[in-house]
Amino acid sequence: MHQAESQLEAFLGRYLPGIAAIGRGAVRHLHARLPGCDALVYDNYQALAVGFSPDGRTGSSIVSIALYPRWVSLFFLQATGLPDPGQLLKGSGSTVRHIRLDSVDDLDLPPIRALIEAAVSGAKVPYDPARTGQFVIKSVSAKQKPRRPA
Repeated sequence: MHQAESQLEAFLGRYLPGIAAIGRGAVRHLHARLPGCDALVYDNYQALAVGFSPDGRTGSSIVSIALYPRWVSLFFLQATGLPDPGQLLKGSGSTVRHIRLDSVDDLDLPPIRALIEAAVSGAKVPYDPARTGQFVIKSVSAKQKPRRPA
């Protein structure tokens, strides 16, 4: 395990075991599904987020996993125009939408797999499966909300 992955594991350890397990599994799932993307880790004030970027730049990230004290969400960071016949995507922003994950297995549900595929194929920076992605700690906020419910 590389240093960034060890740090990510330490960040995950601050969450309740069930939330940490969903987050850990979701990050592993997306890293395996998108090995050409860098996993950009942000231990922010509000949440722990891991974005998957085809070129290592934050603005190019296609999807991300965000952990909150009570749930884990899959964010689509370039959601404008994504086909969503099941109306799974939530949010009202101009570009970002999300799906709350109840289990890592949700990522294998056909409608969610289709959304991920559409997001990857429509990404503004093309995904290159031949590229080797890596884990990168991008930021750690000095001040953070509690990672477990009160």
